[in-house]
Amino acid sequence: MTQILAIALNTFREAVRNKVLYSLLLFALALILASFFLGEFTLGEGLRLTRDLGLFGVDVFGVLIAIFLGVNLLYKELQLKTIYTLLPKPIDRHQFVLGKWMGMVMTLAVQVTVMGMVAQGMLLLQGADVEPAMLKALWLLFVNVVVVTSIALVFSAFSTPFLSGLFALGLFIVGRSTPDLLEMGRRMGGGAGLVVAALTKLIPNLHLFFPSGTIVGVERVTVHQAFVDASYLVWTTLYGFGYSALALGAAILIFRRRDFV
Repeated sequence: MTQILAIALNTFREAVRNKVLYSLLLFALALILASFFLGEFTLGEGLRLTRDLGLFGVDVFGVLIAIFLGVNLLYKELQLKTIYTLLPKPIDRHQFVLGKWMGMVMTLAVQVTVMGMVAQGMLLLQGADVEPAMLKALWLLFVNVVVVTSIALVFSAFSTPFLSGLFALGLFIVGRSTPDLLEMGRRMGGGAGLVVAALTKLIPNLHLFFPSGTIVGVERVTVHQAFVDASYLVWTTLYGFGYSALALGAAILIFRRRDFV
């Protein structure tokens, strides 16, 4: 466990020094700040616009940061050949991957927290209180980026950053469109419909982590009114970290089989 934590902390320090990461974070913060000024020109819809643009910024840039971390940090160890000096030491390959993943999750936690604090700060400046719905939405988006970076880590275990990024982004788009795929499968029917239904069971249902404005159960939920309850948060969190654990297991298996000679 000591080795895993050491790798995690080193990964975290490496990530927070990355200029690309800061660029993405600054773009996200700029969008969130812009939501405040744009809200001043709307008639009674300032808070709604700030919430929507704020969560949009956290969502989009959070995913981009998650993919960037997932596809680069492991590959960088291979490219710089630092892994050749680490693995001969008493560090197993699964410990190395787990440490990298933990460092990425720590980085994402900081990124989402910073973006979320700025978004909530913009709401406070407009006279709103600290909103439980926003806090719930930010937690869901954090779980979402944990799943995304875990998937990106799987691809980075056997591919280049460019291809891994494309694969991860493609799977994110498909995963966010799960309800549409299910509806398409129902309309197709027959064998094709069964294939589509089976695929939706394999890909991550990322739509669960940004449910605002959609139907959950039999009710329409939105961060502007009634949002999801505690049971939904617990279930989606278990689902998200469970899927991440499966992806992490796959990354470890692939990494174990790699030949570094």
